[in-house]
Amino acid sequence: MKSGLNMSFNLEFWIQILIYAVTFGITFGDFRARIKILEKKMDIHNRLQDRMAVVEQSTKSAHHRIDELRDEINSH
Repeated sequence: MKSGLNMSFNLEFWIQILIYAVTFGITFGDFRARIKILEKKMDIHNRLQDRMAVVEQSTKSAHHRIDELRDEINSH
């Protein structure tokens, strides 16, 4: 006589589980790789923003100095 639940799993079940696990691993690996690529792009973008902030500050200082020199020339 068989009991109400048959707890033995056949080979097809384990093959299906293995295929699901491999598929999950490949998908997870692909997501991790894409995230790393995006992180690198963000780092490049952030460094560019930092450099542009320095350039903007330098430009602002240069314009102030030009205005000062213009005022000195006009006052003489």
